[in-house]
Amino acid sequence: MNGLDWAVLIGYFGVMVAIGVWSHKRVDNVSDFFTAGGKMPWWLSGISHHMSGYSAVMFTGYAGIAYTYGVTSFVTWSFPIALGIAIGSKLFAPRINRLRSRLHVASPLEYLKNRYDLKTQQALAWSGMLLKIVDVGAKWAAIATLLSVFTGVSLNQGILITGGITAIYCTIGGLWADALTELGQFVIQLLAGVAMFVAVIMKLNDKGIGFLDAWDRPELQGHGEPLVGPYGTVFLLAFLFIKLFEYNGGMLNQAQRYMATASPYEAERSARLSAILWLVWPVVLFFPMWMSPLLVESQKPDGSDSYGLMTEQLLPHGLLGLVIVGFFSHTMAMCSSDANAIAAVFTRDCAPVIWRRARTWTEGQGLRVARITTVVFLGLSMAAATQINSPTFKDIITVVIKWVAGLMGPMAIPMMLGLLRPFRRSGPTAALTSWSMGLLAFWLVNYPISWQIDGGVPLQYQVSIPLAVSLVLYILIGYVKPEDTPERLAIVEKINTDGDGAAAAAVPAPTGPVEDAVGTRGKD
Repeated sequence: MNGLDWAVLIGYFGVMVAIGVWSHKRVDNVSDFFTAGGKMPWWLSGISHHMSGYSAVMFTGYAGIAYTYGVTSFVTWSFPIALGIAIGSKLFAPRINRLRSRLHVASPLEYLKNRYDLKTQQALAWSGMLLKIVDVGAKWAAIATLLSVFTGVSLNQGILITGGITAIYCTIGGLWADALTELGQFVIQLLAGVAMFVAVIMKLNDKGIGFLDAWDRPELQGHGEPLVGPYGTVFLLAFLFIKLFEYNGGMLNQAQRYMATASPYEAERSARLSAILWLVWPVVLFFPMWMSPLLVESQKPDGSDSYGLMTEQLLPHGLLGLVIVGFFSHTMAMCSSDANAIAAVFTRDCAPVIWRRARTWTEGQGLRVARITTVVFLGLSMAAATQINSPTFKDIITVVIKWVAGLMGPMAIPMMLGLLRPFRRSGPTAALTSWSMGLLAFWLVNYPISWQIDGGVPLQYQVSIPLAVSLVLYILIGYVKPEDTPERLAIVEKINTDGDGAAAAAVPAPTGPVEDAVGTRGKD
């Protein structure tokens, strides 16, 4: 990097902070901070939904998969995400929007207190927050890895820089700042992605390699196969189910994008736009990664530095800075949206249970706590980032695929399936059992059982078995021990139907006393 690249990078950081300051004017209460008051246009929600699913992991971990295996990086990652969101546009998006417009909640998990009970809500809330700390930590580590390639700064310094800038704009501006910065980040990503695509095509032409001839080169032998190595059919099917839940709200931040739109129909349109973007745009981003074995030699065993090395070699200064900004934009988009979602969960769901004063917070007090929680979450995730590549977490892609994908299913199934009428019989027993047994299955498959098998349990089973255990138990217990009380059935019906004024933006009502929630199982 030279002075021009640094100017582009510093200018980008300045614009992000300025957007956060401007968005601060639009945040008057907790509803504005967490769900944009239900006033976000569907197209902005869709772009924000799309961008909040990216991070620099794509340019490190998945770049390594593309360098090693080829097109399976698209087939087993962005394609199942696109398909999952397309399915969820009908199945989940409108129902999640009704959580705000009909139930008047600001956190995606807030409805679980009435849908199941307080214990279920707390179990999912606390475990979800802990998982998100690890997940976002992997994202900070990914962007710090790239930053070290270009600038030579240490990983910890890179984590501090990116985390600090993100904390400023998302803390003061809330979801509006997240969405508006993600719109700008989308434009940057578009320019940077096209620049890299063109640069790779030109470099291949200089080497006498045609657009289609490249796949016949010995360096790319087998790279055109859709399912190779550990990424086989079982992995693809498991990932499709996982992404169906995760990218439609199971990891919380995407759920907020659906809640932020004015109506269920606009939430559906938002999801469709995001699905189209996930199907088309990653092909442009992945193509340079697929060609990377022809242009660079990775210095890391997993190939995670291949995209960074290729960028340094192919792009002139200025454009190099723009692509580096693109790396930052991906990570900051996802991490800021995660921080906002976790702040919503803690402020609305957890604080009133562990702290009596939280049950009587004014709007101003709740907003201050939301901002403090955002900073604390980002700090904890940055601390977790320093432990990536340790014996506990191992490398970045292991955290993202094994830990996050493997643990997400048990946490998301009670939340997501609880929205649907066919699962109305599943109550607290089904939810807590599926959650706890899914976590136990993850531990057994990844540790005691894996230790006893030569080479360990294959990756596809590490991520699929916890999900399968949770799914089967949730459905089975719902039929064996139905807990469909009138109050719970009423909640399910409200989520599945529109009523008078349902499309209007609603300000969430303060969380009711915990004693009432426990004693009555939460009357609506």
